[in-house]
Amino acid sequence: MTEKKSLSQAGMGAIPFESGVAFRVWAPHADKVSVTGSFNDWSESAHPFSQEENGFWYAEVPEAKIGDQYKFVIRNGEKKLERIDPYAREVTSSVGNGIIHKTQFDWGTVNFQMPEWNEMVIYELHIGTFNNQPGGPPGNLNKAIKKLPHLKELGINAIEVMPAMEFAGGFSWGYNPALIFAIENEYGGAEAFKEFVKAAHNLGIAVIFDIVYNHLGPSDLSLWQFDGWSENNKGGIYFYNDRRSKTPWGDTRPDYGRGEVRQYLRDNALMWLNEYRIDGLRWDMTAFIRNVHGNDSDPQNDLPDGWNLMQSINQEMKKQKPRKISIAEDMKMNHAITSDVKNSGAGFDAQWDDRFVHTLRNTVIAPSDADREMNALRDIITHRFNVDAFERVIYTESHDEIANGKARVPEEIDPGKASSRYAKKRSTLGAALVFTAPGIPMIFQGQEFLEDDWFHDKDPIDWSKKETYHGIFQLYRDLITLRLNKNNNTRGLTGQNVNVFHVNNNDKVIAFHRWRKGGAGDGVIVVANFSDKNRDNYTIGFPREGAWKVRFNSDWNGYDSEFGNFSSGDISANRGQRDGLPYNAAIGIGAYSLIMLSQDK
Repeated sequence: MTEKKSLSQAGMGAIPFESGVAFRVWAPHADKVSVTGSFNDWSESAHPFSQEENGFWYAEVPEAKIGDQYKFVIRNGEKKLERIDPYAREVTSSVGNGIIHKTQFDWGTVNFQMPEWNEMVIYELHIGTFNNQPGGPPGNLNKAIKKLPHLKELGINAIEVMPAMEFAGGFSWGYNPALIFAIENEYGGAEAFKEFVKAAHNLGIAVIFDIVYNHLGPSDLSLWQFDGWSENNKGGIYFYNDRRSKTPWGDTRPDYGRGEVRQYLRDNALMWLNEYRIDGLRWDMTAFIRNVHGNDSDPQNDLPDGWNLMQSINQEMKKQKPRKISIAEDMKMNHAITSDVKNSGAGFDAQWDDRFVHTLRNTVIAPSDADREMNALRDIITHRFNVDAFERVIYTESHDEIANGKARVPEEIDPGKASSRYAKKRSTLGAALVFTAPGIPMIFQGQEFLEDDWFHDKDPIDWSKKETYHGIFQLYRDLITLRLNKNNNTRGLTGQNVNVFHVNNNDKVIAFHRWRKGGAGDGVIVVANFSDKNRDNYTIGFPREGAWKVRFNSDWNGYDSEFGNFSSGDISANRGQRDGLPYNAAIGIGAYSLIMLSQDK
């Protein structure tokens, strides 16, 4: 952006200051620009803008104040265009007016500290369905705040909020952003979102925000042909106007090579971190930012400007907010996504692991035990994108994996009978592997009490299931407690190291060792039985001799009365090589179950 005149207010959009409100907008093809609003009885001529360099227009309006509504009026030849401010922090709706926003907010005195990546457990949450009634209006941020104590009780320490930027209508997943600087009006707007973040921080929970820069809209898009100019009947100044504009979601890919558009997206990313105190960003489908068709190994369709934009924003995040996390949903298993920029990487801290979720879901959903492949499980347990095991987010359920023709894992296991023994046993077995494999674990809202069916934006969570399946909720809570080493005897689950030492594809049993520094209270042995047969006196290797205590048994009937409660007692490992380890012991493990063992300090 060009340097502005010294007497002008810095910034874009509506800029409140001591003498009124300043306005600045980028409209390089405009002949005239003015602002109309409640402060001038919606006059289109009362407050004309002055032209600055490089297509920027500026005005100061002494009569304007916080809370007033406004729009820009842009004239391009004979065209008169009324446009919502692209930088509007508040709007009446996606087709309404901007609202002059007060950026000041009382954040209180809590000094929230972001958890380390290796000690993070993410809960993906959709504001519109998190806490509302079937057939009613979409949920909002105030209602979501009322359920935050539930998340505290569960034990998670990070929420990933699905996109809450202003979108068309009231019901949506949020991946159709019309105005990326404004919080969806139906959700409560900017002030409500700040209250949500504050409430989460007061409970020790980080907030990660889902951003959508691979496309905008495509409906209710005030940015479309914003100042009247376009080529090929495409989107105009904010978008590519050639073949690069096309995405699976609309013809609205931003022009990553245009400086003002890059600044627009950069300003947006940093706004969430600075003004809203967001603790991280999750980028939607980065493959379509870096390639026209979302491909790898497709140089003729690569978008170098998109790659460079991601690098630039990630570098700026690390410079300004080094404790904030940047997560990519790329889903192409590309190691460069989480490689450092100095090594030509995109600079993300973590990315969703596509192979992990698909392999694990297929394993637990398969009707026949014969189709469960332990070697494939070994490969996803040991996989990492680079040297850091926590550069990946791992899960069995996300908004994508339980929609678009797919359903919740229990529903996929036993369609129409998501509360059957098979559905409960194998879905919780998959979840237990998520919490014990190296990576940042994530669950989707309601997964912790066996939500069924498939996800859509008019199907709210059934909170009565928390009581109906209170044991399943306790199972998830216990898994999170162990994953975060809250009892100080499973520190290895926060460590980089893993050794999958036992792979039995005949009996469908796999075992691995997790450790951080090693030794008592640190090393954890995880054994998973992916068959419908109990295994008694089953001998596996151990890295240390002596007593090993069972810290978790997913077959415990306290989690569900249908679980087998198969005896998986404490054991003593004795000298004798097994599975490449110096000690061995015989264990017991129930059907479709996972156990964890560790040693007392």
